[in-house]
Amino acid sequence: MLVRVMPRKSRSCSLSDIRTSMYFFNVNSSGRILNRFAKDIRTVDTDVPHTLLDCIAFAIDISGVLIIVAIANYWLLVPAAFIVAFLFLFRYIYVNTSRSVKRIESITRSPIYSLTNQTFQGLSTIRALQAESALDSEFHDYMNGNTCAWFLFISCTRAFALWSDFLCVLYIAAVTFSFLVLHNQFNSGDVGLAILHSMTMIGMCQWGMRQTAELENDMTSVERILEYTQQPPEPPLDTEPSKKPKGEWPSEGRIEFVDLKLRYSPKDSYVLKGLNFVIAPREKIGIVGRTGAGKSSIIQSLFRLACNEGAILVDGVDIESLGLHDLRSKISIIPQDPVLFSGTLRYNLDPMEERSDAEVWKALEDVELRAHVSTLIGGIACRMYDGGANFSVGQRQLVCLARAILRNNKILILDEATANVDPETDKLIQKTIRTKFAECTVLTIAHRLHTVMDSDRVLVMDAGQMVELGHPYELLQRPHGFLRQLAEHTGVAMTNLLMNAAEQSYEQKKKDL
Repeated sequence: MLVRVMPRKSRSCSLSDIRTSMYFFNVNSSGRILNRFAKDIRTVDTDVPHTLLDCIAFAIDISGVLIIVAIANYWLLVPAAFIVAFLFLFRYIYVNTSRSVKRIESITRSPIYSLTNQTFQGLSTIRALQAESALDSEFHDYMNGNTCAWFLFISCTRAFALWSDFLCVLYIAAVTFSFLVLHNQFNSGDVGLAILHSMTMIGMCQWGMRQTAELENDMTSVERILEYTQQPPEPPLDTEPSKKPKGEWPSEGRIEFVDLKLRYSPKDSYVLKGLNFVIAPREKIGIVGRTGAGKSSIIQSLFRLACNEGAILVDGVDIESLGLHDLRSKISIIPQDPVLFSGTLRYNLDPMEERSDAEVWKALEDVELRAHVSTLIGGIACRMYDGGANFSVGQRQLVCLARAILRNNKILILDEATANVDPETDKLIQKTIRTKFAECTVLTIAHRLHTVMDSDRVLVMDAGQMVELGHPYELLQRPHGFLRQLAEHTGVAMTNLLMNAAEQSYEQKKKDL
């Protein structure tokens, strides 16, 4: 039964975490999750079955000893009852203490996993900044905390063993002296058998009671794993056949927000508060605002990464009626931190192998990476390290841009995509977006205001609400407008540059009309 149940629970834990919401990963560090999948699952898979079998063996052995002693002298059941009562009293104290200490030990282990994982990911930065000593000191602090908790747990175990031995010695003394007092009523064979089996109780009681306590402590790991198996899942991946949009969807890229509210969990406060606006097909929208204004939350609402209230209509279809796979596969995004996987460059560009090699090379040419990739061993079949470590930050961003070109979706989202790249790469990305995504609806979240000055309209967010929406030139003309205030915080010279760029874009659009 255990062989069948334990792997099933481990698999259930893995599937539940894969299908849970993004909020779960925001509030739980990678170290805490690794701790559950490493130490706790190992405990459930290996320790719990062995400990349970040991407890069963202990119950059988101790019952046999007590029966043999009772046959030799049934009066010895009286001290045996007292000894068992005291053993369970000590066990109760030990379990309550050790369980809390074990939980502390598990909690102090999670930061070690997190720090180790983060260190491996940032080795190049750590070496460049010569921060080895700081991280070494931080690692030792975490290790000291975990070691203290582990030492306290071992101390509790040894204290429990000492008192168990003391009680067993008292019982052996009671057995021995009872036969000395009543030596005429028993034969030597019964006496020897009773004393011999009583002496085996020293090791048996210490081992058996400790195993029963360990089993209860190991249930902490079972409890922690069950907590992960009960995480609320995301909505279904696939759309119900009756709700699938007809034809090619989306065909235009029109997005309508209807009284949209968003919060990251049912217990949290709203981060988006009643957004109402429409983005026309092929419109280029810039989204700006101070930190925490709710810019990125708009993107999360489009991908349904949080709890949406209200409605978002894409080409007239409410995205709440769609499966997550059908929705997310139709929206391209270039994030601030490019996401690349271990494997070939081609796999990163076209993981589903829906495009030909010629189309992949053409996409690389569009982002001016073809010449660089041609020099690599294997070309588009070259190996990429984890996270694309063998490419620069700008090149990784261009790879993501090429991937978006290959997807050819009607909606593109730029989540501060040019925040960490040099000005030349920024210009290249902006030029590619203007040419390759001219027929697409583009939403650009930006910290640098100049990146949205040529947008058709700019949406200004503040405290989760839309405070301004219009062409950047028109918004900058408002003396006390929010966009004007954001521009003035960059300085007089930059404000003038932004005004000139917005005016040129405004005049150009008037000519195009």
